[in-house]
Amino acid sequence: MQKKILGLNSGGPNTAAVLLVDGKIVYAVEEERLTREKQTRRFPSNAIKAILEFSSMELEDLDAVAINWNPAINLEAPNVPQNQRARYMGEIYSQIPYHLMSLKSDNLSSRSQQTLHFLDNSKIDIHYIEHHMSHASCFFSSPFESAAVLTTDAFGEKQSITFSEGKGSQLDLIWSQEFPHSLGSFYSVFTEYLGFVPSSEEWKLMGASSYGDAEKFYKKLLQTVKLQDKGGFELDLTYFNHFQFYRPGMFTSKLAQLLGIEPREEGAALTQEHYDLAASAQKVFEDIYFHLLASLHQMTGQENVVISGGAALNCVANGMVLEKTSFADVFVPPVPDDSGGAMGAAYYLYNHIMGEKRGPAMSSNYLGPGFSNEEVVEFLNKSGIQFTQTNDSSKTAAKLIANGKIIGWFQGRLEYGDRALGNRSILADPRDPDMKSKVNSTIKYREDFRPFAPSILLEKIDEYFENAVPTPYMEKASRIRPEKHKLIPAVTHVDGTGRLQTVSQDQNCLYWSLIDEFRKITGIPIVLNTSFNLRGEPIVCTPKDALRTFFTSGLDALILGDCLIKK
Repeated sequence: MQKKILGLNSGGPNTAAVLLVDGKIVYAVEEERLTREKQTRRFPSNAIKAILEFSSMELEDLDAVAINWNPAINLEAPNVPQNQRARYMGEIYSQIPYHLMSLKSDNLSSRSQQTLHFLDNSKIDIHYIEHHMSHASCFFSSPFESAAVLTTDAFGEKQSITFSEGKGSQLDLIWSQEFPHSLGSFYSVFTEYLGFVPSSEEWKLMGASSYGDAEKFYKKLLQTVKLQDKGGFELDLTYFNHFQFYRPGMFTSKLAQLLGIEPREEGAALTQEHYDLAASAQKVFEDIYFHLLASLHQMTGQENVVISGGAALNCVANGMVLEKTSFADVFVPPVPDDSGGAMGAAYYLYNHIMGEKRGPAMSSNYLGPGFSNEEVVEFLNKSGIQFTQTNDSSKTAAKLIANGKIIGWFQGRLEYGDRALGNRSILADPRDPDMKSKVNSTIKYREDFRPFAPSILLEKIDEYFENAVPTPYMEKASRIRPEKHKLIPAVTHVDGTGRLQTVSQDQNCLYWSLIDEFRKITGIPIVLNTSFNLRGEPIVCTPKDALRTFFTSGLDALILGDCLIKK
């Protein structure tokens, strides 16, 4: 009999729900994709409804629910904002079943009675998994039978960093560091200092860092951290304010005095000093990152490493792990942040707690809502939109891109996580040196320093990238061979790297065919890929979302399934 587990990220930003069946994730979607409220904190009711509809199930058909936070441990950290809203532990523990019952009744009094009935009589177990153990449990989706596991983010219940060791269906914690000494928070502090939104726009700092001189502020920033012999590090808290949740700002005036430059106001012009500070912050981040990994390797002796948590979204650092550490192989999950924690909680419950046989390694991240070509045609007809049906959407798209057109590409099931991987993507020609600025200014409406990803045929990575390995989820940046820079300027970052996505026939045959058709036309096995959304909005989920984005941006064409729409 199948075991069905609902995994949830609830209570923080970007709530999400996933369905694990017999050790394999079969459906996953963030609530923001369905409500169109970016990084929503709302309980993922719509995501759960989508799962139940997809699987033709009722709540009662689930074997268990796993949540990627443990509120009992949370209560030991009274300064955490969500803990001050609850009056007693029972109120915290009843929130999840109360929200689940809201899926069955809109009547508040009826819902309260159903919640009590659910708690007293339901056979569904609700498991609250520690936050960092949820992150670490992405080990169960890795291709490794055994591995060392690093998790690092802003904070979980109490921890900010953990070392674990995974073997088969077991995962054991071997070391941890507690908040406020946090690598994720360190990076967020400088995200805020540079005028970006902390815990949201760290990728802007990462993109800006390539334009700066890392040595300019490096020695000053080293004064704020101290690496420890046994693996961890300490922040000098006189410079930081990130742990004072009810005080404005994440840093103190002492940090501004140390740096000698004022914090940048949001929207102000970026100066070279700002780029230099971003570069220095990135360099110190990498120092700590690789120090942690070196210590983890020394403790475990493992050849393989799995890295998860929000800090593992730093693809620049990820791309240097094999070069900078003694590990032979690295796995970074496609969704290492809190949304991925919904997966991890389900994995941990199934494998470590239930002791079930481990499922297959993750082979695809196309896990969300999908739409048939018939559904697309019906929607377009009802909308009164003029369109033509193509005989070969991949070939049609490749020709448009080769002719300088920027297209929206909407196919199959929605990707899970922040990265568009060829099913909800904006695609363009990487050969055009002006294409990066054009996409940034007329479609994405974002800063010009931010790079775009090269999606490349897996078979061709060695021709264009140095020491490259398969990177199907854009989880690593790799160095582009110098002689290729002039061939693909739109996806070559200022530092000579590319935020790489390798595309195989096995993982996404249609997208692979598009890139291969582009190669046949141009000789280049790469297209520029960025997420199909406007600034400040989630990635498009439905044909309606795609059509709206198409008509409110500078896109030249939109391909929905086999349907082509032009302006």
